[in-house]
Amino acid sequence: MVTSIRAILKRKFLAGLIVSIPAVITVLVIVWFFEFVDGILGPLYNKVLGYNVHGIGFISAVILIFLIGIISTNVFGKKLIEFFEKAVVRIPVFKGIYAAIKQLVDAFSPENSSSFKKFVMVEYPKPGAYAFGFLTKECTMKTSKIGKELCLRAVYIPTNHLYFGDIVLFNEGDVFYTDIPIEEGIRIILSGGIAAPSRISESKE
Repeated sequence: MVTSIRAILKRKFLAGLIVSIPAVITVLVIVWFFEFVDGILGPLYNKVLGYNVHGIGFISAVILIFLIGIISTNVFGKKLIEFFEKAVVRIPVFKGIYAAIKQLVDAFSPENSSSFKKFVMVEYPKPGAYAFGFLTKECTMKTSKIGKELCLRAVYIPTNHLYFGDIVLFNEGDVFYTDIPIEEGIRIILSGGIAAPSRISESKE
């Protein structure tokens, strides 16, 4: 009886822990970001206003990011950002870091035509084994052996969470297009497959 109660309490505690950890981490990240941004911009407002207004630095950062988003979506803003990027990549120290981070962020941006196009499934790395991946490119390969062009699909298959993986070219008919959105596909990869739905259907598009 005592053992049964302990087992029930243990399961309930673990269930509560699993639910609480993501929420706690999210809150901690938000609090850290709030304090970090407010710690940078807050003192500037203190000098201008002459008194401390807690949180005004964070609010200013949110407004600034929103304004940058508005500016970056028009023609003038895009030209301005391009000018800034060209200036940054000329600096040896920042060139590699900025380019790598920008490519990673752009991969998940819906505004970028070169971003992940579809969340797919492919038979990989051996027959009978299937892997999740992201369709990144459609291309053709002309070979003299068969005398025709092959329609290929470049698929990025994460091998270490999301940031490292393999680029594999598959025949067009060997790629299964799922109806899972890119954002949900990212969650599936990051969760190690736990967030995957119990039933996966083929995309109608």
